[in-house]
Amino acid sequence: VMEDEGAFNAGYGSSLNIEKKVEMEASVMDGKTLEAGAAGLLRDIKNPVRLAKIVMEKTDHVFVVGEGAEKLAEIFNLERRKPVTELRLKYYEQQKEALINGRFELPKLAELVKVHPELFELETVGAVALDKGGNVAAATSTGGFPLKLPGRIGDSPLIGCGTYADNQSGACSATGIGEIAIRLVLAKTVCNYMENGKTTQEAVELAIRLVNRRMPAVYNSMGLIAVDTYGRIGAAHNSQNLCWAYITPEKREPVAALTAKILR
Repeated sequence: VMEDEGAFNAGYGSSLNIEKKVEMEASVMDGKTLEAGAAGLLRDIKNPVRLAKIVMEKTDHVFVVGEGAEKLAEIFNLERRKPVTELRLKYYEQQKEALINGRFELPKLAELVKVHPELFELETVGAVALDKGGNVAAATSTGGFPLKLPGRIGDSPLIGCGTYADNQSGACSATGIGEIAIRLVLAKTVCNYMENGKTTQEAVELAIRLVNRRMPAVYNSMGLIAVDTYGRIGAAHNSQNLCWAYITPEKREPVAALTAKILR
């Protein structure tokens, strides 16, 4: 599970907020039934995406947060783990210094990434899949943006924004500036493009072009992965990089890359 690696901004290795605390979030969606589950403001759940799956399968709700989410994790005996790594503590101090010195403003994200490219080397994790029955699914997990305000919820746990799946179109997972994906309902937008006849690659490219057109600023870094009901995959981004991988029945080993189609 990518949440266990410590190399991503999800689960173990999540970013710290401005109070030096972790608040994780995740979601999952079943394209066959349109059932979905999400959880947010999680402090020490080892695998937030597992809690999201419990919300989907064991409750009548879609999204639970904070104390209620933690209680649900306790009821289902989900494993706990301190999510803070030494690497994230180091980054926190660097980012705090940048904030104090007036060099950490979200609209100036592009300049910040030039100074600290490692900020986008450890990002949100997401997955999309198509099974042999023709059913699609998507899941997304993140620790959120570094130095975010306490209580901030991004796009990752919001169905239609950071995660969406529908057997009539396909599945999509998003990464980047969550507020952008929320405003444009980006994951659902990708699926709408696919449902309207666009290929998967065309759909993610159109969505990134939409971001560039409607949010024409440095405050618009986004990346998308998707799969349609025919098994066609797509990936695109306007950020410096997008680490992604895919595997198909024809491939014995995953194919991985550090970038996809960059659109600026």
